[in-house]
Amino acid sequence: MRTSRSAASPGTRRAPLRQRHWRRLPALLTGAAATLALLAGGTSAAHAADTPLRDLGSAKGKLIGTAVTGSKLTGTYGSVAGTQFSSLTPGNAMKWETVEPTQGTYNWTEADQIVAFAQAHNQQVRGHTLVWHSQNPSWLTNGSWTSAQLSTLLQNHISTEVGRYKGKLAAWDVVNEPFNEDGTYRSTLWYNGLGSDYIANALTWAHAADPAAKLYINDYNVEGVNAKSTALYNLVKSLKERGIPIDGVGLQAHLILGQVPATLQQNIQRFADLGVDVAITELDIRMQLPADSTKLAQQAADYKSVVAACVAVARCVNLTVWGFTDSDSWIPGVFPGYGAATPYDENYAPKPAYYGIAEALGGSGSTPPPTGACTATYGVTSQWNTGFTGQVTIACSGASLSSWKANWTFGAGQQVTQAWNATCTQSGTAVQCVNASYNGSVPDGGSVTFGFNGTWSGSNPVPAVTLA
Repeated sequence: MRTSRSAASPGTRRAPLRQRHWRRLPALLTGAAATLALLAGGTSAAHAADTPLRDLGSAKGKLIGTAVTGSKLTGTYGSVAGTQFSSLTPGNAMKWETVEPTQGTYNWTEADQIVAFAQAHNQQVRGHTLVWHSQNPSWLTNGSWTSAQLSTLLQNHISTEVGRYKGKLAAWDVVNEPFNEDGTYRSTLWYNGLGSDYIANALTWAHAADPAAKLYINDYNVEGVNAKSTALYNLVKSLKERGIPIDGVGLQAHLILGQVPATLQQNIQRFADLGVDVAITELDIRMQLPADSTKLAQQAADYKSVVAACVAVARCVNLTVWGFTDSDSWIPGVFPGYGAATPYDENYAPKPAYYGIAEALGGSGSTPPPTGACTATYGVTSQWNTGFTGQVTIACSGASLSSWKANWTFGAGQQVTQAWNATCTQSGTAVQCVNASYNGSVPDGGSVTFGFNGTWSGSNPVPAVTLA
């Protein structure tokens, strides 16, 4: 995180240190998770809607996307990313400091991994981002460049990166966050060194490198009609009139609970009327912690409202969440005391927000598990070549347990080798873990957690967990 910039107060919508610093935040879970709710009359699994979000979106003519970390595209994280979404945005993997940390030395490993995953799962990739004032390599920001040198460096960067993925990426966030809140141009390396035409030049160079890719300008606090979004509108109008290749605008939509702009749909429509596409590129809706049922219900309504505004405008073509799980969210690291901003919780269970999205896309608005349940959540906290560490959390809400047994069947030859806070036995593929003498009781509102080490080979798919 850059010390030269300060995070906004939690009550503002400004988000200067977004999840672009994602990889610097701890990941709570990196593998698999499954939740099962036990009700008085039987069992009911807590799961996502039967129709994946990507399919619901397709029926409405919308791509439903998420930002991702390439190293996590395995286990349940990979399963959810591949099943639920039709578009992926690299959280950090395509930023300048990542791909060219030393001048002339490139690192495409994670970016290539995400592109390959997307190709394997019939997904589009949204490139992010080519020209930004942050997360640039130190050799670039600490250099003393003439305008001509700076222009050459920028052109070479754009040509190299866009050219590498020519024909593989559907769209690029070419220029990111060019404006201040009052609609004036942000003072940056690019604006100060090259003037406002750095934007037109960047778009022109990107188009030359891949004429088929859709090119966007992306910014935050431009979701509603205001001074900043009007400046963006006027810029896009001017670029269109000059014949500069500009295909769309990205509205980041880092929002606060209960503060969806009333003019969101109107704003989307006015950009569409300019003849460009609109994408919601980095949607999350943060709340003051701890989360509770009232806040989660409001969040679901807010997500539904944003998605509905996009659905209502034909040229709103993509709606991307900035990470789908709270375990990946940038929010707690930048806005202390705030979080729970994404559609899935830290254990990959869909929250009411998920169903708010689904409902706006024409799917089910139900939100299992219902009240009066004990849940068992299976997660992988770390994974390496031949082994992994797993964890199961048993929690009760409106119910309680005096003892418990967690049962699951491994589907890919995994083996439990060691356990703590439970006695675990495995027979063939069947695993049963029984409470220890000190943690069998789980009161209403309480939880217990046990862990284990295991081995795997080839794949580590999520098992279906049951409680007894």
